[in-house]
Amino acid sequence: MQKDYKIQFNTLKISSILLYFLVVGCATSRLSKFSDKFEKPPYDTSFHGLVVMEASSGKVLHNTNGDKYFIPASNVKIFTLFASKKMLPQKAPALEYVFDKDTVLIKGTGYPATLHPYFKDSTVISFLKKQKNITFYEKNDEVKRFGPGWAWEDYDTYFSPEINTFPLYGNVLTIYPDINSEVFPNVFLDSIHFQKKSVRRDERTNQFYVKRSQIDTLTIPFITSPSLSQKMLESTLNKKISLSEKFPDVNKQTLLGLETDSIVKRMMYRSDNFLAEQLLLMASSKLSDTLSATKAIAHILENELMDLVNPPRWVDGSGLSRYNLFTPKSIVEVLQRLHQEFSEEELFSFFPYWDRTGTLEVWKNTEMRPFIFAKSGAMGNTYNLSGYVKTKSGKTLIFSCMNNHFRIPTQAVRDEIEFMLKSLWAKY
Repeated sequence: MQKDYKIQFNTLKISSILLYFLVVGCATSRLSKFSDKFEKPPYDTSFHGLVVMEASSGKVLHNTNGDKYFIPASNVKIFTLFASKKMLPQKAPALEYVFDKDTVLIKGTGYPATLHPYFKDSTVISFLKKQKNITFYEKNDEVKRFGPGWAWEDYDTYFSPEINTFPLYGNVLTIYPDINSEVFPNVFLDSIHFQKKSVRRDERTNQFYVKRSQIDTLTIPFITSPSLSQKMLESTLNKKISLSEKFPDVNKQTLLGLETDSIVKRMMYRSDNFLAEQLLLMASSKLSDTLSATKAIAHILENELMDLVNPPRWVDGSGLSRYNLFTPKSIVEVLQRLHQEFSEEELFSFFPYWDRTGTLEVWKNTEMRPFIFAKSGAMGNTYNLSGYVKTKSGKTLIFSCMNNHFRIPTQAVRDEIEFMLKSLWAKY
């Protein structure tokens, strides 16, 4: 009887092993077919990479061009997420200040939520309304208004607001359909012209152009400056603000704002370039009195990610720059570290749902639970997708699929990625 039991057990064990290799073999075959397809027309003239890893074991299931460098576009925001979780406190630093008798001296931390069109945060404004005299210092940075390698002609597009230490209103003019009463900030009300032009703002001045028949809400970046920040604060607070060339070298206090995670999630779900850049500036405020995204990036690469097999060329927080160069393997490594440090419930909450149409904020397919949690990255001739697949059997896979220099419709690339990921979901 005992012998029969052992025979049955061993038979069951062998059958399970065979089934495992059959399933894994099917999944691996699908990955190979996926990679093979990108070696044939019309994909053979472009550049494609794919790395898939089993999250629990760290076993690499597939690697095609995993060590090759690609332009990552908004996949850079995965690294900005990592930096934010490592360097920023639970509540974001909204303002730094010191008191000198009846005057408060303030300087920015890069905090992006003050009067932002989405967050509408008034933490800083409420604090300043209580102060008798306010002196504002805004020369504590080493940043230019645009990141390195950004396209200059994007200056008037919604996705390219300027970077600065004390942003207000998201550094954009927001024009609602009822233009007579819905313009923020309203200091620009007299700078809006009802003219049809090829641009929405002068390149070098804050003069804006909109159609009189405009029916959609518009967001147009404005040119930032200390004097403009001063003017907007005076208008909002209804009191005079002084500008200062110096900030006292004494212990400063920090005013805390929104939950950092709320800003990071908005950055990931909307692929918000402005929030990404400002998150790195805030992170640098924890390192020194001089704000610099470059310093935050260097800190992460030299301390948290010093052992990456393929160190990236990482120059901004958003991925707008074509100077950025990352490998699929390095992205998977960072995704793996995030998976090791946070529960899947918390981690997946930072990553949008994804299907062939692109990023989804709300999962609407009632026939299937969401199973792809990933960040896309797209620009001209580029489409990348990196994140997690929760398979039908309950396993978690980490992947990075990077595609550069193609001249076919982006939808065709997304279709192939979806087919591959659905196969992994079903068969692994």
